[in-house]
Amino acid sequence: MLRLGTTLALMLAMALPAGAATMGDDGLHKTDWMRDTFKDLRDDLEEANAEGLRLAIIIEQRGCIYCTKMHEEVFPDPAIDSFIKDNFFVVQINMFGDVEVVDFDGTAMAEKDMVRRWGAMFTPTMMFFPEEVPEGLMANQATVVNMPGAFGKMTTLNMLRWVVEKGYQGDEPFQKYLARMIEQERSQ
Repeated sequence: MLRLGTTLALMLAMALPAGAATMGDDGLHKTDWMRDTFKDLRDDLEEANAEGLRLAIIIEQRGCIYCTKMHEEVFPDPAIDSFIKDNFFVVQINMFGDVEVVDFDGTAMAEKDMVRRWGAMFTPTMMFFPEEVPEGLMANQATVVNMPGAFGKMTTLNMLRWVVEKGYQGDEPFQKYLARMIEQERSQ
């Protein structure tokens, strides 16, 4: 019987893609690139900068089918998984959670109240931040870009690249950047 249990556990582990998420006690997907922090955004930004990474927040909720799609089909893609690990400091926020979050402006409140304060309505939503956030701004005012909802692998990877390349500072909007990347991919 022990041998059968070991065999089943090994088969299950082999069936999961690299970078696959597990389910946390809060009903949210957990990946190895998510950071467990005190959710003080100024401290998180400082730590991200010290590691040479970009701060990103991912807002999710229990039972979100689009979060599941991202965690089962998109994030485990080796190119996306490694790009996130190499470039981002990701903090997860539970849309209906009670853990305290301290915003960039110093305001502290439960996750669910902070998400409402930021006006985030969809899960998953990824918020990407600059290396420096001016005093007095809320997270939703400081973001360089928001990615609301679930997207396919190509769109997600190119959004991550566009943020790292600071495309938001140039004159090529993301939609044109994505079209150019798709065309490059087709021509290869």
